[in-house]
Amino acid sequence: MRNHEDIRAELTAPGAPFETVEVDIRGVRVRAWRNAPASLRAMVESSRAFGERDFLVHGDERVTYREHFQQVAGLAGQLVDEHGIRKGDRVAIAMRNFPEWPVAFFAAACAGAVVVPLNAWWSASELEFGLRDSGAKVLIADQERMDRLRDVLPGLGIAAIVARPTGPLPAGSRDIRDVAAAAELPDVDLGPEDDATIFYTSGTTGTPKGAFGTHRNICGNVTSVGYAAARALLRQGGSLADLAAAQAVPGTALVAVPFFHGTGCHSVLLGAFHRGATLVLMHKWDAATALELIERERVTQFTGVPAMLAQLYAHPEFARRDLTSLTAVGTGGAAAPPALVQRSAALLPGAAPANGYGLTETSSMTTANRGLDYLTKPDSIGLAVAICDVEVVDPVTEQRLPADEIGELRIKGANVVKGYWNRPDATADAITDGWLRSGDLARIDEEGFVYIVDRAKDMLIRGGENVYCAEVEAAIHEHPAVADCAVIGIPHDILGEEVGVLVQALAGTTLTAEALRAFLDGRIARFKIPAHVWLQEDELPRNASGKILKRQIRTELIRAVTAGESRHG
Repeated sequence: MRNHEDIRAELTAPGAPFETVEVDIRGVRVRAWRNAPASLRAMVESSRAFGERDFLVHGDERVTYREHFQQVAGLAGQLVDEHGIRKGDRVAIAMRNFPEWPVAFFAAACAGAVVVPLNAWWSASELEFGLRDSGAKVLIADQERMDRLRDVLPGLGIAAIVARPTGPLPAGSRDIRDVAAAAELPDVDLGPEDDATIFYTSGTTGTPKGAFGTHRNICGNVTSVGYAAARALLRQGGSLADLAAAQAVPGTALVAVPFFHGTGCHSVLLGAFHRGATLVLMHKWDAATALELIERERVTQFTGVPAMLAQLYAHPEFARRDLTSLTAVGTGGAAAPPALVQRSAALLPGAAPANGYGLTETSSMTTANRGLDYLTKPDSIGLAVAICDVEVVDPVTEQRLPADEIGELRIKGANVVKGYWNRPDATADAITDGWLRSGDLARIDEEGFVYIVDRAKDMLIRGGENVYCAEVEAAIHEHPAVADCAVIGIPHDILGEEVGVLVQALAGTTLTAEALRAFLDGRIARFKIPAHVWLQEDELPRNASGKILKRQIRTELIRAVTAGESRHG
């Protein structure tokens, strides 16, 4: 195989598809993609070239790129003319993955607004927080979110546009279907460093913070996604000609993650939109429905959290469906256990496995691991994309550490956001001289492959020994009866902490705590084997980005230990 240095040089050379340039962003010199779209508006204008090609499929509905552009232009015009939206005003979106979500997103951006995608799973009080914190001037929401906010909206003083209403509209609001299509976008000048989005962090701990991003941040990600795919193609012997041929076939992607999450918006939605691909929307995640849609729509790409893949492979319909259209199966939002990577390769040999790593604060992708490299190093999140620098530092001294030593991962590049909306102290704590503190413990090997060891705050210490939850979880995932798991620390009077785990067993299997411990004996050190095991068939609690809610799990399990319910199964 060709070495990574030569591949990077070929892909990023002057005149090459992924040429990089140095730019000054807020006083920091970083690399950026020369050929990335200049703005979300530029992406919308370019999409007109895809004409009658299907962009969105939702049940029996199909929306072409031409129809989508006209809807975007009409709504953008209304935001400017009727709601007085000006450059820098905030427009919030709160809805599930309906076809109106991309319309609202692109229309707000083309009107010059800062788009604020709110977590559709939030409660009324959480949605109210997002609207107040962002200072949104207009809310575009579906009926369910409007119902949730019905008692709150009058006190917020913001205009409301309703998607798919099923009942009376709130006073002063209007139906998005009443917006007339238009042939042209309103005249708004946008550039790479203009403000574009506020994406709220997952909020697994504390109050969510709004990651404040520019058009360069979000638009650069579509090029990062393309670069990762190109690097994998050349790594396995392909050429730039092969790359051009592959890019000429845009494909079809199944959307199983929410658009309000970085993976769903930056990578899935914008990645497909940029290349003219078709997006097949799911009303909600269901493995049987996903298998049916992959077969019916000849889906070529699927990206989901690892638990979704596990459920697909375990479903009785898996072997009966024609899934040969799949050429890529990726994970995002959470680390994929190495055992799942190998299982993907065995069950879907025609679909190259892939994963990516990034944060809300890095506008999605920072590193990627695909194809042959992923099979060789399934426990790695891959190499940094060409516009990113990564390093591991001592969390206390902040000194850079040598290869394979564990420390905190830091990231620098044109993808790092400006900071947190109206949170100067939090911004200063997170970003120094362009370097973002990820909060993840990691190591980087001699080749530059990054390995996430754990969230820094989730590492537990048992009797003075560091126990990295990700390592224990990876070992547990190797058990054939395990669908998912979450390792947490349980307080202990003498040891400080003991290892505890909540396990989701595959339906129809028989698994006991004793059998699981016996399975782990010899795979990991005995001090890492969970002393407390809880078994269930229900899915583990996750936030909208697919991350397991460990704080919630920890609270419930510590309560169970206190009640003497520490060992189940």
